Amino acid sequence: MEISGVISAIVIGIVIGILGRLVVPGRQRIGVLWTILVGIAAAFVGTGVAAAFDVSDTKGIDWIELAIQIGLAALGVAALDRFKARR
Repeated sequence: MEISGVISAIVIGIVIGILGRLVVPGRQRIGVLWTILVGIAAAFVGTGVAAAFDVSDTKGIDWIELAIQIGLAALGVAALDRFKARR
């Protein structure tokens, strides 16, 4: 992966994190930095999951891959919020 691919993955991860946070109902007690980090992780993991199911390269926009990434980000935001609430 080239540096431009990593930078675009980070930018997409930021968007994925924000979308994942919007999917989770209620108020989350995590900061913006945690949301971005969860989004970046969800983007990388979601790409791997989509590749494993052979849905990562489709014509046009990869809607299934995007849905997987947003779902993973929502799970990550909810889990981190729950973890922070217990502390």
